[in-house]
Amino acid sequence: MIRYSDELIEDIKSSNDIVDTIGQYVSLKRKGRNFFGLCPFHKEKSPSFSVSPDKQIFHCFGCGVGGNVIHFISKIENLDFRNTIEFLAERSGIELPKTENEQFNQRQILKDKVYKVNEEAAKFYHENLYKPTSKSAQEYVKQRKLNNATLKSFLIGYAGTNNELYKHLKTKGFADEEILASSLVNKNSRNQFFDRFTNRLIIPILDVRGKVIAFGGRVLDKSLPKYINSPENIVYSKGRNLFGLNVAKKGDLKKVVIVEGYMDAISLYQRGITNVVASLGTALTEAQGRLLRKYAEQIIISYDSDGAGQAATLRGLEILKSLGCDVRILQMEGAKDPDEYVIKYGTGRFNLLIDNAISLVEFKIKVLKKKYDLENTNDRIKFLQEIANILESDVDSQIELEIYIDKISNEYGISKEAIYAEINKNKYVASNKEQEKVIRPKTLEKKKDTLDETTLKKENVIIYLLLNYTEEAKEKIKTYIDIADLKYETNKIIIEKIYDLLNKNESLNNIIDYFDDEEVINHLSMILADDYEIGDVNKCIDDMINSYNKERLVSRKSEIVRLMSEENLTKDEAASLGKELTEIINKLANLK
Repeated sequence: MIRYSDELIEDIKSSNDIVDTIGQYVSLKRKGRNFFGLCPFHKEKSPSFSVSPDKQIFHCFGCGVGGNVIHFISKIENLDFRNTIEFLAERSGIELPKTENEQFNQRQILKDKVYKVNEEAAKFYHENLYKPTSKSAQEYVKQRKLNNATLKSFLIGYAGTNNELYKHLKTKGFADEEILASSLVNKNSRNQFFDRFTNRLIIPILDVRGKVIAFGGRVLDKSLPKYINSPENIVYSKGRNLFGLNVAKKGDLKKVVIVEGYMDAISLYQRGITNVVASLGTALTEAQGRLLRKYAEQIIISYDSDGAGQAATLRGLEILKSLGCDVRILQMEGAKDPDEYVIKYGTGRFNLLIDNAISLVEFKIKVLKKKYDLENTNDRIKFLQEIANILESDVDSQIELEIYIDKISNEYGISKEAIYAEINKNKYVASNKEQEKVIRPKTLEKKKDTLDETTLKKENVIIYLLLNYTEEAKEKIKTYIDIADLKYETNKIIIEKIYDLLNKNESLNNIIDYFDDEEVINHLSMILADDYEIGDVNKCIDDMINSYNKERLVSRKSEIVRLMSEENLTKDEAASLGKELTEIINKLANLK
C-alpha cells in the first residue's frame, strides 16, 4: 500500500489550520490565546473543548479526546487515516500521488470507475426520460408539476425495461466488476445480469462535491415498494450524505430546511425554496447532523406530520442539539408533507412557516400536551413535572429560561413560582445523587486516589518540561529520570519516544504524530493543552530528580530488610547488606 511521505502529510496539516477546520464543525470563541467551544464528541453545557492555534492541537477537558487536525477529522468524519488525509488534501487543494500497482490504488481506481459508471447512468436515465417510449414517466412528471428546469437541475430520469442500462454501460466499455460495484446491476446464480431499476422515475443522489453516488427509484403507480434505493457500496454511505446539499449550498444557507423525501426537496426547490435537503430515507444520523452544521447557521426540521414523522423529528432534534446546532421545527397543518403543502398553499405560506418555526423546547411541550388531559388534576401535575424536566435539561440560558417560563405560565395557567419550584427540586435531587456518586468512592479509596493523582501529575509535568524547555533541561531529565521510574504505562510510552528522538537529535515539534493509540494521543494532547504553572524550572527538575532518587532508595531499603530476614543468609552476605542499608539511610537523611 502506498505510504504518503512525512513531508506531504506535514504540508497537508499546515494547509488545514486547526482553528479554521474545527470552526466549520464547532462554534469557537477566543479566550486568551486559545479558542473554546462545546465539544462535538460528548454532550455538555459549558465549553470545555479547547483549540490551540499556536500548537495546532485540540483537547476536550470534559471527555478527554484530543489530537491534531488529522485526529479531529478522522474522529468527527469517522474516517481511517488514509481517507482523512484524502479528505484534508481535497479540502486544501493538494493533489495526492497515485501508484497504479498498489492495493489501495486498485480500490481507488475501482471507486473512480464507479463514479464514472454512475455519471454515465445518470446521463442515460435523464436522456431516457425525454424519449417517446417513456410516456408513463412523462405523465407522472406532469402530475407532480415538475418543470424542465427542475428535471435538469436534479438530473431526474427514467429507467425502462429489458436491462437497457446494463447493455448501454457495456457499449461504453465498462467491465462487469465496475458495473456490479455500482449496485445499478445485479447478477443471479445463472450469471445473468439484470438492472436494479425498471419502470421507475430515477432520482440521482449527488454528494456535496457534485459526484453521483447513488440513485433512488420511484414507482409511477400505486404499487409497492414506493421507492427502492441504491444499497451502500464503495462510493455510497446513506448516513453520511444529504440529498440536494450539492444544489442547496450554492445559495444562502443561513437557514436550511431538512425534509424526509426526495420529492419534498425537489418540489420546494422548484418553487423557490432552494435551502432544502433530504435525509435519504433514514433517521437523521450524527454524520448528517455534522454536515448540516458545517453549512448552515440554523437547521429547520420539516418532516411529515404523521406519527412516524413526529418520532423522526424528535430523534433528529436530539442529535442536532447534542451537536450544538441551532435547531427549529416547522409546524405544518392542512397537508401531510411539504410537497403537498407548497403546492396547495404556495411558496409565501411555506416561507412563513419557516420564519415561525418553533424551538426544541416548544416542540417537546406541544408533543407532551397531547399525552395529558389538562382538565384532570393528576394529569396537570404530571404535565408540570415533565415540563420542568424539559426546561431543566434543554435550556442553558437564564434569560431563555425566564422567557419560556413566562410563556408557559400564560398559555397553560400555571404559576411561574410553581414551575421554578419544580425545576429547583429537580436540581436539588440531581445534586444529591451526584454527590453520592462522587463522594463515596473518594471516601473509600482516598489514599489510593491521592497517590495516583500526585504521581500522574508529576509524570505529566516531566513530559511538559521535555516538550517546552531548553536543551539543557531536557538532557538533565533524560540523564537522571529513567523510564523504569515511571508508574503510568501511557507516560512511559510517550517519554520513551521523546528520549529516542532526543538521542537522534530530532525535533519534538510534531511529537503527537508519532502515535497511533487513541489513549496516548488524548493524554498527550491534554498535556500540550494544559498550562502548568512552573516558576523556577531548574528547581522543579531538581526536586523531581530528588523525588525519584528517594523512591529508588526507599524501594531498595525495603528489599534489603526483606533479604536480611531470610534464614539462609551467610555472614558475608548479611554484612554486605547491612553496609548498603547504612549507606541508603544516610543518603535518605541527606535528601530530606
